[in-house]
Amino acid sequence: MNIVIDTNVLVAGLLSPFGACGEIVRMVSSGELILSFDARILSEYNEVLSRPKFKFASEKVAVLLDYIVYRGQTVAPSPVANSLPDIDDEPFLEVAIASQALCIATGNQNHFPAELCHGIKVLSPKEFLIFYKKQKRQKERISKRST
Repeated sequence: MNIVIDTNVLVAGLLSPFGACGEIVRMVSSGELILSFDARILSEYNEVLSRPKFKFASEKVAVLLDYIVYRGQTVAPSPVANSLPDIDDEPFLEVAIASQALCIATGNQNHFPAELCHGIKVLSPKEFLIFYKKQKRQKERISKRST
């Protein structure tokens, strides 16, 4: 499953590995989810994860970003026609559209008004996990019927 995760989800997942964000980060790490990104998103991940207040080791940040590049999906998106309330969130929407991601997982859903999101689902981390599990159960049922 191809998704885009906002930087706040990545940071929260690394700071609290046992919550919903942590589960999403684990799913990306295991290859269960394919993370779509572009150079702007990768740069934001790097800048935020490197902030001293988080106390992440620089070599661990580098390894994580290398893994994202290796296992993820790089896209070259086009700009959105209408600006989002926070223009810093536009790369996430643009990448989701270009990669045909199933959704954007974010802690800031109000930054992504539905009427500006071109049909991309914008879910909180908890909503994403519920949605993902439903999708997985549906696929399993379909698979059982066809065997």
